[in-house]
Amino acid sequence: MRIDDAVRAGLMHALARFTVRYGDELRFAGEDLPKPEKVRVPTRYGHVPVHLYRPVRAARRALGAYVHFHGGAFLMRYPQMDDFWCRYVASRAGVVVANVDFRAGPYVRYPVAQHEAHDAAAHLATRGSDHGIDGTRVAVGGLSSGGALAAATCLQARDRGSFAPVLQVLGVPALDMATAVDTGAPGMISPALRRLVRRVYFPDPATRADPYASPLLTDTVRGLPPAVVLTAERDTLRPDGDKYAARLRNAGIEVVSDMTPGADHYFLSHDLDRARRTMEMVAGQIRRRTSPA
Repeated sequence: MRIDDAVRAGLMHALARFTVRYGDELRFAGEDLPKPEKVRVPTRYGHVPVHLYRPVRAARRALGAYVHFHGGAFLMRYPQMDDFWCRYVASRAGVVVANVDFRAGPYVRYPVAQHEAHDAAAHLATRGSDHGIDGTRVAVGGLSSGGALAAATCLQARDRGSFAPVLQVLGVPALDMATAVDTGAPGMISPALRRLVRRVYFPDPATRADPYASPLLTDTVRGLPPAVVLTAERDTLRPDGDKYAARLRNAGIEVVSDMTPGADHYFLSHDLDRARRTMEMVAGQIRRRTSPA
């Protein structure tokens, strides 16, 4: 790893809690929820923290769950950046939300975050009763690089037979780490940032086309769960989401596609009225898929 790359990525990692400035205007529901419970769950690399959000009026029986992976370009370890989203989903979908504190670059490389994401979700599904979760009703999702981790988690769950997610929520996901970056593409997710991510977290070009690194390039999407795919009109990552949604749909998998007009990568902050409708739609899909049969 180049020294300048290590320094830049290290600063992004360390300063995320001070530099990430979205979400406060999106606290539409869930502010009455208590502070999340912090638990530790096992992965093949050791235990990782998971923040559990529960509905205020949680039923005494086990609830469905939504396992969330935050964004940050695989270079930020700051699950609190999506606190607004986790609170909203717990409140509006009536599920336990598990916000996974997976490790990120430059301190680990692919496939550590992908494996930790899968292992945490699989543990919560198979040992859900330990946390008041019905493991047969577990959805997964994420935003940006977290959307990529959600897609990779579903692929691993299918390939390993570890658990059966009932839904995948892919928000502005980065799903292709192998295709050359378009150097002329403007936008919030710049070509320079995309190349930095590849050099730091995916340093071996030979692994960038692996299906868990680039879910869009997987040989087959058959056997994957239904999906909600959220994209933004001006986002340089929009083609990833559009193409993946098309592949899922062509394989007979139910897909809800939602594109925010005029928005870049921080699509929810673009139009707050539109954001309310988008978030309510997602919560409704999670509620539907995680409801008891």
